[in-house]
Amino acid sequence: MSGHHHHHGHDHDHGHHHHHGEVSHGKAFAIAIALNAIFVAVEFFYGFLANSTALMADAGHNLSDVLGLALAWAAAILAARKPSPRYTYGLRSTSMLAALVNSMLLMAACGAIAWGAAQQLLHPVPVQGLTVSVVAGVGILVNGVSAWMFMAGSKDDINIRGAYLHLAADAAISLGVLISGLLVMYTGWKWLDPLVSLVIVLFIAKSTWSMLRESMDMVLAAVPLNVDPTEVEQFLRARKGVTAIHDLHIWSMSTTDVALTCHLVMPGGYPGDAAVDEIARELREKFSIHHTTLQTEQGTTEHNCCLQSGAEEEKHDHGHDHDHDHHDHGHDHHDHGHAHHDH
Repeated sequence: MSGHHHHHGHDHDHGHHHHHGEVSHGKAFAIAIALNAIFVAVEFFYGFLANSTALMADAGHNLSDVLGLALAWAAAILAARKPSPRYTYGLRSTSMLAALVNSMLLMAACGAIAWGAAQQLLHPVPVQGLTVSVVAGVGILVNGVSAWMFMAGSKDDINIRGAYLHLAADAAISLGVLISGLLVMYTGWKWLDPLVSLVIVLFIAKSTWSMLRESMDMVLAAVPLNVDPTEVEQFLRARKGVTAIHDLHIWSMSTTDVALTCHLVMPGGYPGDAAVDEIARELREKFSIHHTTLQTEQGTTEHNCCLQSGAEEEKHDHGHDHDHDHHDHGHDHHDHGHAHHDH
């Protein structure tokens, strides 16, 4: 007996919690975008007046952050959309794409700031230190408050972490600009401003690089970093009545949701809904896997995942039929996912 699919209980709680998070962050996104958009205009205007390329470059960087925040917000809204017959997972994966694009935007901004700083080191220009420092002080306030609104959510959601990193990076740059502006006023060291910018950029690039790698892994359906696939495999093999497992896949459906599919070989036959429900509950509690699909088999026929290496011969022999079975199972899983999330 095969093809049992499970999603119950906590999934619904998780869904409510997830939507609540979107609502609270929606307000944070709106405030942060409005504050930063106004600040970009002010910073560019005063940068122009003060003859400060650093301020104007920072205004450009802040503009990329406004776009990044808008992108993250749009993804958060789309991620909350219910699944449809065509998009059976909903639009959850847009949050992963937003995190990837955001980290790429941040890296590009780092490159632009580093380039501007290098130019300024080679060709120093007189800067009105006081104007620069005052505007930078406003920048610290605007970005600091905005970053603080995203701090709590940044631990659990890479998309929110992207927004938080953008804003925290801006606050750090503004602090550097403020300090260097004051020092330039009193010492006349024109090279200090671009040097501080380069140091800050190195710190931002380091944190952004890890986010870029993590979001790329998500888009490529890698096992999330907080899940140990070996431990999951050992856990499933140790379940009562299970003699073998295959077709184990663990991947991110969004920046907060993890999915798993697996075939359990159980010669004694299907153990009943309660037993499978219990496996799914433990997967959720031990490994934070929210969307579980399990298929049971008695092992009377040979099954291999068509994606595994070494399965080529089987494909040529009778794997074509198995391929169809596998895809049918996949569709079944998706349809059920649709029904669950609509519930």
